[in-house]
Amino acid sequence: MTPSGTYRVQVRPDFPLSATADLADYLADLGVSHLYTAPLLTSTPGSEHGYDVVDHSKVNPAIGGWDGLRALSQALKNAGLNLVVDIVPNHAGVAVPHANPTWWDVLRRGQESEFSDFYDIDWSRGRLLIPVLADDPDALDQLKIEDGELRYYDKRFPIAEGTGEGTAREVHERQHYELVNWTRGDSELNYRRFFAIVDLAGLRVEDPRVFDATHAEILRWHREGIVDGIRVDHPDGLRDPGAYLDRLHEAAPGAWLVIEKILEPGEEMPDWPVAGTTGYDSLAEVGGVFVDPSTEAFFDTLDRHLTGSERSWQDLVHEAKLTVATTLLAAELARMARLVPEIEAAPRALAELAACFPVYRSYLPYGSRHLAKARSEAGRRRPQLIPVLDQLTARLRNPADELAVRFQQFTGAVMAKGVEDTAFYRYTRFTARNEVGNDPAKFGVTPDEFHEANDERHRKWPDAMTTLSTHDTKRSEDVRARLAVLAEVPGDWTEVVRRWVRVAPLSDPALAHLIWQAAVGAWPLERERLQAYALKAAREAATGTTWQHPDEAFETALREMVDKMYDDPALHRELTDFAASITPPGWSNSLGQKLVQLTMPGVPDVYQGTELWDYSLVDPDNRRPVDFAQRRELLARIDDGWLPPVDDTGAAKLLVTSRTMRLRRQRPELFTSYRPAFADGRVGEHALAFDRGGVVAVATRLPVGLSRHGGWGDTTLSLDGHSWLEVFTNTSYGGNKLQVSELLRTYPVALLVKET
Repeated sequence: MTPSGTYRVQVRPDFPLSATADLADYLADLGVSHLYTAPLLTSTPGSEHGYDVVDHSKVNPAIGGWDGLRALSQALKNAGLNLVVDIVPNHAGVAVPHANPTWWDVLRRGQESEFSDFYDIDWSRGRLLIPVLADDPDALDQLKIEDGELRYYDKRFPIAEGTGEGTAREVHERQHYELVNWTRGDSELNYRRFFAIVDLAGLRVEDPRVFDATHAEILRWHREGIVDGIRVDHPDGLRDPGAYLDRLHEAAPGAWLVIEKILEPGEEMPDWPVAGTTGYDSLAEVGGVFVDPSTEAFFDTLDRHLTGSERSWQDLVHEAKLTVATTLLAAELARMARLVPEIEAAPRALAELAACFPVYRSYLPYGSRHLAKARSEAGRRRPQLIPVLDQLTARLRNPADELAVRFQQFTGAVMAKGVEDTAFYRYTRFTARNEVGNDPAKFGVTPDEFHEANDERHRKWPDAMTTLSTHDTKRSEDVRARLAVLAEVPGDWTEVVRRWVRVAPLSDPALAHLIWQAAVGAWPLERERLQAYALKAAREAATGTTWQHPDEAFETALREMVDKMYDDPALHRELTDFAASITPPGWSNSLGQKLVQLTMPGVPDVYQGTELWDYSLVDPDNRRPVDFAQRRELLARIDDGWLPPVDDTGAAKLLVTSRTMRLRRQRPELFTSYRPAFADGRVGEHALAFDRGGVVAVATRLPVGLSRHGGWGDTTLSLDGHSWLEVFTNTSYGGNKLQVSELLRTYPVALLVKET
């Protein structure tokens, strides 16, 4: 069953399955058809996200176990809802070895373990390296033997049978694993990781035995009717994503399958047996169409003034990806290089190819053109490597070559760490566009481009997920909507931010610009939240400080800069006033992009809490508790006939969300086609509208510019002569032409249903 709409809940120990079950009636009232949860299998003790599964055979007892899942399923069914669950096939959690029975057995028995081939380990390198020791040459002196185990402070490790005699160091030397300095993880690790996270070890689900062992429980949920749909986390890390998805599709017939595949702008997905992606492509299009593309030059000039740099986005990305490939992912690079020992320059050339790779990865033979493009660009940047590049690409084109297989897994990690987790924090001219799945160099999206993309989505992937916020977005949809207003007031923004960086200086001006944008985008917010965001952003950017080697002086200066926003009365007042000035047009953008996302082709997802205004920043900020009692109360008032104003309660967004989601669930026949609708008049370009086959969505674009023109004036929307009911205000309209000023009198959005 394809959902009409989903609602994402981050099930976790402090919001377990029982609390989630209590939401069933609210979600049904909201209008969704499916609850969409974070991973539910047993994860690392204390995990707040669930993506570090340690036991694939059971529901996480920390969130309620099997009884909790069964109760949730019953509550959903009683409310007429179904369940979509997130699964993690690429990696498992190994931070707490004794919590993961298969990993514990591998540590205890090495290659003789029945699970030694569950994990992607290079056993040719000798013992399995575990990077947990302090950066101290005498760290091993802290090892102890307790209860038949090796202990390093609070970490526990098994002792192989017959090897427990002698000192702790002597016992350690006899194990199938070697505890090493934590700094050696990036360069010497001999097991594949999720990106650069040593606590997440890569699984070999290409092996049918591993697939069966890690999916049996989830597939049982599907067979028993508990789960309707499956969201697949990070398929790009797998050895052969296409073969994996074929197997999953076969094992779960009829399941709605969506995958966390991040497509670069213009990239097409292979023809896999899935409904589509989880929606980052739609996020980029929806966010972009509410940005004024005509002011790009203002932001280029401001960026050059603030940073003194004219480096392009492309060059910045190349630099970040090359650094990631040769440092954070050096162990994976070295593993590939060992497959071509005859080529001395292989590490440099492979890193260069990965840095030039234009998308996350290829799926040979599909996507071989991306390799050709990377080879061309790498040759342009490093002409001295051309002979080596040609040698390597000859092998990298062959899907059966182990080098080609591992290179495809490598490029995705390089892209994610180099772009999402580094370049997005360095390229800060206009951060409303610094989002997963988007190219920040593309300042905005024109209405024609938006309609073209949606026509293609309707034809090719009509059941894919669409989204505006996820647990992985860099800032929430409402922060981006408010920041989009800056593109309409570039002069005002230039004036205040140039003054602010003088009042509260920072030695990294690009990072400072990022933080000022975060501040106005989410203001007012607690000091602690902005401090935490600033620190994470600085360490991700890795220009003034890093996660591996924090710079105390820089981080102190950063804290002082943020503190000044709160402690300097004049600065605090000006920041508050400026944020207030862009908040109302930001509300208009928020309602517009929400309506568009909920009505465009695809299955709309609502991230927890975002049915009201939600000014969250990057995780863990976007995983904060949600006040569902407030949302229930406001929805009840709306259902009693209250038409909420567009104000700081956010209830207008709840109105738009609930009425639209209910319509999609109750009358799916109205959403079976896609046709742009155009407004006539002097300011017609400020209306974004489309007809889904019986329902027409209308949203306001660029509200500041519209206000400067004096409003809608004589602008009209041409329809087909039927009478129409506007869903949000329950107002009827008739005739061939509707006055937009009348239609959008109450709200900056409208949803028209053809009356029969």
